[in-house]
Amino acid sequence: MNTINDCYTLKNGVKIPCIGFGTWQTPNGDEGVNSVLCALEAGYTHIDTAEGYDNEESVGLAVKKSGIPREKLFITSKLWNDLHGYENTLAAFEQTLKKLDTDYLDLFLIHWPNPLKFRDCWQEANAGTWKAFEELYEAKKIRAIGLSNFRQHHIEELMKTAKIPPMVNQIRLCPGDTQDELVAYCRERGILLEAYSPLGTGKIFAVPEMQKLAEKYNRSVAQICIRWSLQRGYLPLPKSVTPERIRENANVFDFELSAEDVELIAGLTGCAGLERDPDTAPF
Repeated sequence: MNTINDCYTLKNGVKIPCIGFGTWQTPNGDEGVNSVLCALEAGYTHIDTAEGYDNEESVGLAVKKSGIPREKLFITSKLWNDLHGYENTLAAFEQTLKKLDTDYLDLFLIHWPNPLKFRDCWQEANAGTWKAFEELYEAKKIRAIGLSNFRQHHIEELMKTAKIPPMVNQIRLCPGDTQDELVAYCRERGILLEAYSPLGTGKIFAVPEMQKLAEKYNRSVAQICIRWSLQRGYLPLPKSVTPERIRENANVFDFELSAEDVELIAGLTGCAGLERDPDTAPF
């Protein structure tokens, strides 16, 4: 990868830019619009949002304001937890298109595999949701379909009824939180790994080892994290609402971490927290 818009290729042949602009915890409204607009102006073409982030309208408005043709962008959203099941999913998808003011999505994900509302029937709920995803995909309303926060047993259950296998699994991947078994499982099946919270939701900036590496490479801690993510073969989704940091996070292609430092970062277990168990998440 040499630029922010170099691409990974999904197993259906769709190209996905190697860094996405994350919007989790970005508020709807002017701040949301301005941060996405800044990202687009900085060269990002891959924007990641979700129904559960409550900022799809801001993403859609920023895209319109940017003047960039829709086909030049890669936009992802995710189905929220209380909307699983076939009919619910179809209705929720139409709402997402309306909020984003677009005719299609490049990628749509099931946000969590085992929501509280469906905890007693999550397998059936996911099967219905995935049937809707497959129909929308075949109707060319979605260019690629995938998952988020799914572990091996969730994927195995999904594949009992799925006709089209998932193309992406978006999971928490950051220094010290590498989910190695799940990563290997997904890679064996051609499922691309997107890394949300690649900066450890900000906790990483206080880690002494990361501060030392930033000094060593004359880079910010955030740049070290994003570069590490790329060298591990992940697709990072850094989030910021600060213009300088948004631009800085895209500037990670003119240096390389040593293999030893990549391993050192991976081994900082729990330094920025660990992933949440999707089977016990209280939402």
